Amino acid sequence: MAKSTNPTATRSHTRRMSTEYSAERAVSRLPQRDRPREKLQHAGQHALSDHELVAVVFGHGLQGRSALQLSAEVLDFAGGIHGLARTNVDQLAAREGIGVATAARLVAAVELGRRTLERPPEERQRFGSPRELALYLMPRYGAYPVERFGLVLVDTRHRLIRVRVLAIGGLDAVSAQPREVFREALAAGAAAVIVFHNHPSGDPSPSPEDIQLTHRLVTAGRLLGIDVLDHIIIGDAKYFSMKEFGGLL
Repeated sequence: MAKSTNPTATRSHTRRMSTEYSAERAVSRLPQRDRPREKLQHAGQHALSDHELVAVVFGHGLQGRSALQLSAEVLDFAGGIHGLARTNVDQLAAREGIGVATAARLVAAVELGRRTLERPPEERQRFGSPRELALYLMPRYGAYPVERFGLVLVDTRHRLIRVRVLAIGGLDAVSAQPREVFREALAAGAAAVIVFHNHPSGDPSPSPEDIQLTHRLVTAGRLLGIDVLDHIIIGDAKYFSMKEFGGLL
């Protein structure tokens, strides 16, 4: 027997689909670079207005309104961005077309912003000498049965940004390319790098290949404006610093 169809429900569904399509089409009429998410990507977050930032958090429009329209309504309801900090999920979810999931995303985003202001950033570690850095690296990267090549990324004040292992090799060799080192440094916005690797034999004395690689990295760094401050080789409770040895950097 054929299933009967409710004409009222069908018309309601059709109207909802039509209004949602209209909202999406309203945003799609904007030039690609002026849509909030794309604008953030190519121009940066500072180029976005308050309602554009909220629209990025929303992600999409709801019930016939674009994300931009919806964000403008929410900001008007809250009394601007400062008012958002005083709203909660229930208040926002009560607004037509918002819903609990969307309200929760916005409240969470506001709370993240608040926490960045409330909590002072942790002081980044600064290494004053090759020995200090070697003592930091040895327990973390020295006791491995194969060679591991990595880099320490630092800012203009030589404060630690992060440490990355770039390559893992064999018992007595590891392949490392300058392009990999400086790709990582550029991505992190590092002003300088210290490269390091371990010698599984326990003897940190540099090989001719270690010295050659150091020279290649220093030369490439000068061209890119990123200083290579040192190349530290880690052994068993011992280290070798190209900087301390002198003449290699």
